[in-house]
Amino acid sequence: MSRLVTIYGGSGFVGRYVAQQMAHAGWRVRVAVRRPNEALFVKTYGTPGQVEPILCNIRDDASVRDAMAGADAVVNCVGILNAIGKQTFDAVQAEGAARIARLATVEGVTQLVHISALGADAGSTSAYATSKAAGESAVRAAFPGAVILRPSVIFGSEDQFFNRFAGMSRFGPLLPVVGADTKFQPVFVEDVARAASKAAIGDAAPGIYELGGPEVATFRDLMHRMLAVIQRRRLVLNVPFFVARIMAFGFDMIQTITLGLIPNGMLTRDQVRNLAHDNVVTPGARGFAELGITPTPMASILPDYLWRYRVSGQYAEIKASAKNLRA
Repeated sequence: MSRLVTIYGGSGFVGRYVAQQMAHAGWRVRVAVRRPNEALFVKTYGTPGQVEPILCNIRDDASVRDAMAGADAVVNCVGILNAIGKQTFDAVQAEGAARIARLATVEGVTQLVHISALGADAGSTSAYATSKAAGESAVRAAFPGAVILRPSVIFGSEDQFFNRFAGMSRFGPLLPVVGADTKFQPVFVEDVARAASKAAIGDAAPGIYELGGPEVATFRDLMHRMLAVIQRRRLVLNVPFFVARIMAFGFDMIQTITLGLIPNGMLTRDQVRNLAHDNVVTPGARGFAELGITPTPMASILPDYLWRYRVSGQYAEIKASAKNLRA
């Protein structure tokens, strides 16, 4: 019988690509998610019965254990950008990660892969960053042979980075950003999934790997590159941090007052704290090179999914060609 991998958060942005990679490698894939009915699309990643979504809440021991039963490998892709209700940063990214690692040891799992973030920092003022660091620490303590991946901001067709700002660019001449001079090292989602899959299969040494793409650029420069791809001219406006904190406080209060019924999908105070720090690979850190993976440049991927934000959408190139013919 083929080997089995359980992917917690396997229907999310990164998780779905890990599921595809593992299915293509011939593994049976169990996708553990809170809403399996919304994850039925993962079934198409393999042959009938090869990829199956199941119900799991990583805040519950029994639920995590049931999802892990019989698995040879486990990949934890669960993460949140905004804490709402019981889905707090500590509950999900620290305690949840610790629970998965502890039970993986008890259940005799051979390989454990934990997807963290490049900004993980126990000394940070950000709850996101400290919970990521706490999760890493707990994973290493419970499962010393684990592989921990720390990606920078991840891009791809379903991302919440370039898609978000490309969408914003359609509504006015200004494109506001917080931390315009903050540096990022964007990494392609399929490269992250490839790294996770190699680790799950057992082709990566235990330890931490920092994953960044081939280019380092400021937030402002990334927006200019995105605007060039979608063929729009906008003024990239840097929002001062003190203004951003006031705005974020207002958005957070709306979420709090409505008990999460109106989630803060704009800007949180915690995100403002993170945007004050560069998000790039540490010099000398292990990364793609040690995994035998060549990271993909943004220029070869962004046009493939950002074209829909152009004024003429899919017809932009055709119209440009027609103008050349008339000339």
